[in-house]
Amino acid sequence: MERKTSISWVEAEKIYIRGYPIEDLIGKLSWVEVVFLVLLGRLPSSKEARLLEAIMISVIDHGVRPPSTIAAVTVANTGGSLNCAVSAGILAINKYHGGAIEDSMEAISKAVEMQEKENLSEMQAAEKLIESYKAKGERVSGFGHRFHASDPRTIKLFQIAEELGLAGKFVSQAKAIEKVLTEKTGKKLPINADGAIAALLCEMGFPPKLANGVFIMSRVVGLIAHVIEEKEKNPPMKTVDVEKYQYEGELGKRLPA
Repeated sequence: MERKTSISWVEAEKIYIRGYPIEDLIGKLSWVEVVFLVLLGRLPSSKEARLLEAIMISVIDHGVRPPSTIAAVTVANTGGSLNCAVSAGILAINKYHGGAIEDSMEAISKAVEMQEKENLSEMQAAEKLIESYKAKGERVSGFGHRFHASDPRTIKLFQIAEELGLAGKFVSQAKAIEKVLTEKTGKKLPINADGAIAALLCEMGFPPKLANGVFIMSRVVGLIAHVIEEKEKNPPMKTVDVEKYQYEGELGKRLPA
């Protein structure tokens, strides 16, 4: 049975990425532009490339507490190799950690679809969406955070999207869901990084099934750094206790002008 691929092709002395000779991409496109090309099969606009880059930076690392980091440094602490330890971290990225972006994309997209098909306002669509989740005993992913009453990543990502003119109906709908959730629960449930990224990936036409991949690509960098640090700084075969970590170095550094 014949198989087809449209991602890449290799022949003698020739390498193609989505049909483009790789030598035409090297030195001409940024890493994130090629990531966009490989994932979606088209070149991004300069604005889309900048927004995807901002998204990937926003989740590159989140300290020692995330399950993926704990898993990675635990395997490193047992003497596991870099690839084994990082793989363990990736395996911990699932529905409730990293995978929430996909679920949030589906929820926000569903609300936008309700709004358009049923001629509802953003607030009405948000209310209907939340009620449907409540009836199933489920929560809407992408809202609320264990540590951040106001997620700094969300604020910055939405600011960049506004500046680029890429904050459209999905961002607006996410904000409506946030408002209705707060009204109905009596709790402040801000759009977290997962929810912000979900809305922005929807704005750029990413399908939800790619969401986990974007998170994994970004977080791998942080996992590599944590694994190397664990091997260099901490004695082996000691139980990893995140409460015992202390930051060393200067906090609040400023970028050079």
